[in-house]
This record gives sequence, C-alpha cells and structure tokens, in this order.
Amino acid sequence: MVRIKPFRGIRPREDLAAKVSALPYDVMNRGEAAAMAAGNQNSILRITRAEVDLPPEIGDYDDRVYERGKENLHSFLQEGVLKKEEKPVFYIYREIMNGKSQTGIVATFATEDYENNTILKHELTRKEKEMDRIRHFDACDCQTEPVFLTYRRRRDIDELVAAWITSHDAVYDFVAADQVTHLLWLVDDEVMIEALREAFGKLDKAYIADGHHRTASAVAVGKMRKGQGTPEGKDSPAQHFMAVIFPDQDLLIMEYNRVVTVGADFDAPAFLKQLALKFSVEKLKGDFLPAKKHEFGVYIGGSWYRLIAKPELYQNEDIAENLDAAILQKNVLGPLLAIEDPRTDQKIDFIGGIRGNGEIVGRCAEGNCIGFHLYPVEIADLMSIADHGKIMPPKSTWFEPKLRSGLFLHSLEEDTESKEK
Repeated sequence: MVRIKPFRGIRPREDLAAKVSALPYDVMNRGEAAAMAAGNQNSILRITRAEVDLPPEIGDYDDRVYERGKENLHSFLQEGVLKKEEKPVFYIYREIMNGKSQTGIVATFATEDYENNTILKHELTRKEKEMDRIRHFDACDCQTEPVFLTYRRRRDIDELVAAWITSHDAVYDFVAADQVTHLLWLVDDEVMIEALREAFGKLDKAYIADGHHRTASAVAVGKMRKGQGTPEGKDSPAQHFMAVIFPDQDLLIMEYNRVVTVGADFDAPAFLKQLALKFSVEKLKGDFLPAKKHEFGVYIGGSWYRLIAKPELYQNEDIAENLDAAILQKNVLGPLLAIEDPRTDQKIDFIGGIRGNGEIVGRCAEGNCIGFHLYPVEIADLMSIADHGKIMPPKSTWFEPKLRSGLFLHSLEEDTESKEK
C-alpha cells in the first residue's frame, strides 16, 4: 500500500512563483547556478545552492553554505516571499513541454515505505552527494526540493485529478525561461484529500524516477532526528519526504549520453576494428539518432558511426545487464577505454538528452574526446528492474521536463498550530 499524506506546504506568494522557482539544484554547476540567480534576490537557488551568495573561495560544502541556506529560507519566510499553508493540503502539479503534459500529486511519503521497498529505487547513491543534501535539509529544517516518483497509471486517480482541475483555478500558471509551462492547484478539501489517499492506498508500490539522493538524504535526516531525541512517531514530519508522483504513461525519458576523454595518441581505426568484433559498424555522412534499443551512435574524429549490438550482448538473464548503458559499459567503456567505474572516473562525462547531439559534437571539438549517443530507456524497463531488486547503470535516464524547485517545500518542524492527519 502506498501511503500519501497531506502537509502544510511552504510555497511562494502567487505573484512571485515564477521568480522564486528554478531548475533543480543538481542539474547545474556553481557558475551556472550563480548566473541563473543573478539579479533575482528571490530565487530558490539562494536556498538550495546558497554558495551563489558567498565568495568563490568558499567551497561548495563549507559549513557556511548550509548556514546561509538556512538564513535565506528564514528571510524568505519573514519577508513574505514564501508562506506556509494554514492546514495540511495536497497539490496537483502539471508541467507542459512541447505540447506534452505530465500531471502529478504533490504529497509526503513515509520514509518507512522507502526502507520496506514499497517505494522502489533503481540507482545507487554517492555518499558525498547524499551527505550534501543531508546537511542542507538538516540545517534548513526543511526539504527544499521534491523527489520525482511514478506509479502504474490508475483510472480512478486520473478521474479524481481531472475533476478537481476542471472545477478549480490554478494558484500558479506561468511559463519558465525554458518554455516549460507550470501549473499548480491547491487541494484543500477534506473529502478530496481522503479520496486521493484511498486511491493511492490501492497501489502496492511506487518507483523513484529521479531524486535518489534526495530520498536517501531525507531518510537519513529522519533517522538522525530520532537519535537526537526529537519526535519519533511515524507522523513526525521528519519521518516523511516530499515528492511529486506521476502516472507512468505521462513521463518522457530521454537518453543519457556519454563523452570520454582519450589521449592524443588515441588510435581511432584500431578502436573501430575492436568495436566491429561485437557490433556492426557503419560510418555515416551526417547526424545520427538511434532508432531502437541496442543501437548506438559513436562520434569519432568528426564523424558519426552507427553501432548495432550483436544479439549475444543482450541475452543476459539479469535484465539490468540488457540495458544499453550496461552493454556499452561492459563491452566498450570498460575493456576498450579503461572506464572501470563510471560513477567516479574523471575521464567520462554525462550529457542529458535534452542537450542533443550538438553538445556531444561541441565537447569533442574542444579536445581529444569521443562521444556516445544511446537509445532512451523505457519506463517499463525501469519499473521491471526495480521490481526485481536490480540496479541500473549510473546515468541511465534523463527525465524531461524537470520538476521546478521552489514551488513547494516541506518543513521538518513539528506542527504546533495544526495536527496533520
């Protein structure tokens, strides 16, 4: 049973929603975050990436970064940039990109359900990234960004959501700089709240689509709070994490491509001959996009090549090993390019599919690099892998559009003004 819970969300004043909101903290580097926040004192990045307010000599993980995030959150609340709901609510959140929409419920979820595998993961986390959000959430006493969950679509949930949207006005409706439309509806009716809780309670599981580090960090903070003598009850805010949960058929997964730095003495003809032992290899005259699973593009020396994996490469009993990212790692990146651990190796970089082939070509033009274009993972494969308790290779999926940060936050403070259900 998937348990969802309303919460007293913290959100921007209606006229400031577009200014407060920003892309998620982890899709940009420090310089990009600073550029996005420049000239906008109300940007959520001043909380989620508070290093933008500090001198460059102060490191990203310095204690002062987390303290500044806390100070900025308090200032936003005191100045009325952000406000806290008077009672526990759900939200309905819709994003529209290139005419395609995804519509989900914003709620909190029990950390216990992550630990008992009601909410399933498909990726491993990196300790340093996990620790960053642990320190951030703990210092702010708030989960400042949501996790991205999905579930197998149910008609009863669709009908509840559609009925609410058609009979209520959105509290936010704006188009961000990347041309993605964001709409948010407040769900504050007790009957509707209970109907949604019951409908989601019929699900036997949910899946993390994006935000494994945020989830693991929220769970860790909940455990810390128990150990520090703070409220231990299952209804404590710290024992829940904020997420948006979307039906699977709404989601768009894009490819996650790779660029590998090679030495100046890299022998391209020899490399292509090695590839031909396990792939069919065809040099192309122009650009290239894979059309199906097990078809890859490799960019070498100013040209694209089509690679098609031979059948023996994807007939593994372990379904995770049949993913294209796993095939590439096992047969190319590891043995031919010495990328033993793609999670830590500095020679490899990952490029979200939203950036297109132009980003791969541009990176390769800057130095001694080769690029790989992969076919996107299907949501059914992601769910199947999670169902079987398997782990996908790192950087296998890139979801678009990204959840907009700053439209809703989850305070970890005990609610003395109103008791949540």
